[in-house]
Amino acid sequence: MSRRFEEIDWQQTPWGEISLRRRLEPSLLVDVHEVKLGEEFLMSSLFTVAEVELARLGLAAVEGAHLDVVVGGLGLGYTAVAALEDERVRTLTVVEALAPVISWHERQLLPETASLTLDPRTTLLEGDFFALARAGRGFGSAPALLHAVLLDIDHTPHHVLHPSHADLYTHDGLVGLAARLHPGGVFALWSDDPPEQAFTELLADVFADAAAHEVTFANPLTGGTSSNTVYVARTSPVGA
Repeated sequence: MSRRFEEIDWQQTPWGEISLRRRLEPSLLVDVHEVKLGEEFLMSSLFTVAEVELARLGLAAVEGAHLDVVVGGLGLGYTAVAALEDERVRTLTVVEALAPVISWHERQLLPETASLTLDPRTTLLEGDFFALARAGRGFGSAPALLHAVLLDIDHTPHHVLHPSHADLYTHDGLVGLAARLHPGGVFALWSDDPPEQAFTELLADVFADAAAHEVTFANPLTGGTSSNTVYVARTSPVGA
């Protein structure tokens, strides 16, 4: 049986102290990996259903093959690994602001998503997703036009990790992001809050169509269920 608790890595970042921890969840007798930034828990391998659905729902809305995809936010890697399960994905660029998070994957510290760095389609890019989106000059070596952008960094469009992220979730910010997509391209966003009609309407103002999907999953800590939201917005297809 695993030790009850282990701090696998701890490093200082411009955003504060970040740590990767493993603990034994007594209710399930499974190892759980968690990321903590300062005093705030960012993510847990105990709750990954919505992160996986971000990739599946986002890519399901894209037609065609040979897809070039950008994931904003690496975290524990579940969204990126789920995206690679779609055989149509040609390139996957994962943008992560914090170097320690990238190093965890490069050092294979996360066994459930270890396949990510072994897939030749994957590029891990250290950078600020929001600054790159704002500049409009591309995401590293990713193509200038993308088929999908899957974003899981902030808690919600209104509860952001850093004030500099907020402008992406405005009309002008979304217009700039939509310009980075092929016709029929998709922007998908994870949110910790229930679906918000006002944000769905904002997406619909910018994109050809938009929908909010509530993703429900079992919560073993409460014995009930919890839910997150995945927003999916698509640009107009060719000829529309």
